[in-house]
Amino acid sequence: MIKVSEVKNTPPEEFKTKYQKEVYSVLAKLGIEFLRVDNEPAVTMDDCIAIDAALGVKTVKTLLLCNRQKTNFYLFVTEGDKPFVTKDFSKKLEISRVSFAPAEMLGEMLGCEVGSTTVLTLHTDKEKRIQLVIDKAVLSYEYYGCTDSTTTSYMRIKTDDLINKYIPFSKHKAIYID
Repeated sequence: MIKVSEVKNTPPEEFKTKYQKEVYSVLAKLGIEFLRVDNEPAVTMDDCIAIDAALGVKTVKTLLLCNRQKTNFYLFVTEGDKPFVTKDFSKKLEISRVSFAPAEMLGEMLGCEVGSTTVLTLHTDKEKRIQLVIDKAVLSYEYYGCTDSTTTSYMRIKTDDLINKYIPFSKHKAIYID
């Protein structure tokens, strides 16, 4: 099990990336309160067990997907323990099969690396190339658990703040699916 720090309600003293710094800046601008922990690198949902326990939250799974031509992109947020089946996802959206976007595109489009994908950098997609898709089950969570765009810091915010403050700020419209 990975090591997790005590819970904090302040940004890191030193930021690892410009995107991490921007996440905290946007949260402050929008008046979104958070709790966070620092941790050893966590890239799988199994790594998040100790993080979830510390924050009292279920970390979501966030995937950047694309079509074969790499012209259509989808940021999919779902429950961490729910298996992802491309066929089912594509059928619900009535689109051609999708696959995981290449790691370099994840960095280019969202400023994240594999294991640190977060909806909280979606506002950097100024060209609106990415369609946000959220599993309706996530809406039942009081708190939304995710990375701060790094693999070494996770946070908890109110799901209501994500839906009603952050997503409108990002200027993206979410599609909600079962």
